[in-house]
Amino acid sequence: MATGKTEVGRALARRFRRPMVDADDEVESRAGKSVAIIFSEDGEEAFRAMEKEVIRDLCLETGHVVAVGGGAFVDPENRKLMLTKGFVVCLSARPETVYARIAGNEDADDASGEKRPVRPLLLGGNQLERIESLMAQRAPAYAEAHYTVQSDDLTIDQVAERILDICLA
Repeated sequence: MATGKTEVGRALARRFRRPMVDADDEVESRAGKSVAIIFSEDGEEAFRAMEKEVIRDLCLETGHVVAVGGGAFVDPENRKLMLTKGFVVCLSARPETVYARIAGNEDADDASGEKRPVRPLLLGGNQLERIESLMAQRAPAYAEAHYTVQSDDLTIDQVAERILDICLA
């Protein structure tokens, strides 16, 4: 969350001259509604099922850069498929960095003009504590990525360059 996945994915896609797909955008396109609305109307389980289908479909394709949400890699089936079919780089940032990056964008207007949370997993309670908790829960799965790049003090282009260096090594 807020580590730069989508923007870094776009930067890498430009450098590799490949298409870029954001799995959350693909879920939204297929569902006809935002991730936040899926969470609020259908629940996280429904979102995860849609996400799993999208990831399965994306892993059947080749030659593109894919950005997936932080929870997608936690699912053992998704993780195995991604690690087998692709090159997985986990972008990481300190909880304080993530919190600072999401500050001020907690709500967005949906198509009806209603306010919906942009980060549904951070609803309720202290957001920094929730970020820390999610990171701790997800750490064992994230440790299985092929590589991890810290994005805290780097620009999008610097993160992309680090990943390019890893790919070309």
